[in-house]
Amino acid sequence: MSSRAFNAQFRSPVGSLMEQFVQEKRACGYRYDEAARLLARFDRFLSDEALSECELPRSISRKWLSKQPHERRGTHYHRVCAVRQFALFMCRLGYPADVPERSLLVRYDDGFSPRILTHAEISRLFDAADQLTPTARAPMRHLVMPEVFRLLYGCGLRLGEVLHLRVADVDLERGILTVRDGKFRKDRLVPPALPLVQRLRTYAQVMGDRPSDAYFFPSPSGGPYSLSAVYWVFRNLLLRCGIAHAGRGKGPRVHDLRHAYAVHALLRWCQDGADLNAKLPVLATYMGHQSLAGTQRYLHLIAELFPEITARTGAAFGDVIPRRNGS
Repeated sequence: MSSRAFNAQFRSPVGSLMEQFVQEKRACGYRYDEAARLLARFDRFLSDEALSECELPRSISRKWLSKQPHERRGTHYHRVCAVRQFALFMCRLGYPADVPERSLLVRYDDGFSPRILTHAEISRLFDAADQLTPTARAPMRHLVMPEVFRLLYGCGLRLGEVLHLRVADVDLERGILTVRDGKFRKDRLVPPALPLVQRLRTYAQVMGDRPSDAYFFPSPSGGPYSLSAVYWVFRNLLLRCGIAHAGRGKGPRVHDLRHAYAVHALLRWCQDGADLNAKLPVLATYMGHQSLAGTQRYLHLIAELFPEITARTGAAFGDVIPRRNGS
């Protein structure tokens, strides 16, 4: 199991079943960290409520599942999801457990749509990153951050995947990154474009010889940068280059650089007349999607954001790019 995985200690009478449930999920390829944290909170609540039997009575579980004041709908949704799945698991093993009704699982809609930065905005963002200066608390950020943001957009990587790259994972001779233990607990090989490889070579030379297990983009402590640290640098860069931000959680988000990579790649293929049916599996593999479903969502984004592309390519691609009404 990855050292990065969240490992809870469950102590309530159903704690051993929770541990078994989390292990089963991870064995199926899910990282299952956030849900495990929710179950750990639920486990502490069950202990506080003095649960004495290996069961999940409705009176106790519904008390925990009631929506809290000021709790976001998304947070509540995920709590209900975690408990419902665990309750179903208990029932499958023959233990008494109240299963929350599906009516509690009405999918929340936070109204968020990825903010796809334009090519011009991406260029301004990179220019701003290149102008970063070292600080007392982050003496190497002017070296690290420009390459981190270029990898996020240039390869469509997830932020955690970039931050956890080790020196041994970056083969600058062959120009291949090894992304280990990705979102679905799978390794994959990612070849960046040659100009990006050349930038990484220059960066590696400046950083000098380092152990193979050292982080390729080290924080001031030598470990990986935190997600929040990169987020605040990103916010500062947006301000510097005049890209409006709607507030925390509203976007643009750091993760939108990954979305921008996918949308821009698909747009380029559309304009080049490439076969999208053949290209989608390639993009899915490159980005580490578990199935084509995740990749196909970008086609909907293209249909919504670039209707002129849809109209111009509709005859060539038929129903590969969905119509704007979602049919």
